[in-house]
Amino acid sequence: MRIMGLDIGTKTIGVAVSDPLGLTAQGVTVIRRSVWDRDVQALQELAEKYCVEKVVIGLPRRSTGELGPEAVRMQAEGDKIEKTLGLTVIYWDEWFSTVSAEQILLEADVSRKRRRQIIDQIAAVIILQNYLDSLESKKHLWADLESEN
Repeated sequence: MRIMGLDIGTKTIGVAVSDPLGLTAQGVTVIRRSVWDRDVQALQELAEKYCVEKVVIGLPRRSTGELGPEAVRMQAEGDKIEKTLGLTVIYWDEWFSTVSAEQILLEADVSRKRRRQIIDQIAAVIILQNYLDSLESKKHLWADLESEN
């Protein structure tokens, strides 16, 4: 089972996909947004190509933890993706994913032009990897609890 991670912006959608075991996230592409039908067609093609069963969408929160207008927009887009693609959508806190992506690219000495081209893809990788890590953490927790019994 593969999981797709999305960093949805107004101009681009960063896309990442997990490995078949659901352990690591890899960047796939950045979709330049146009009209909804083209955006969802591109997502559908990627979901089919990578045999995706679930989608994780980065959900921006305010520093207070509350959902702002951007988060409401993400949820509306996620609802449309879920209905159109027929895939389960999970929302994941994207706190500082773009900032982290920028830092990673700066440390790797990636040019400013190239950073602008791939930053949303790297942010999608960070969002998805954080989600995958949380699943792995839960597996270890359950294994520890079962071994105690």
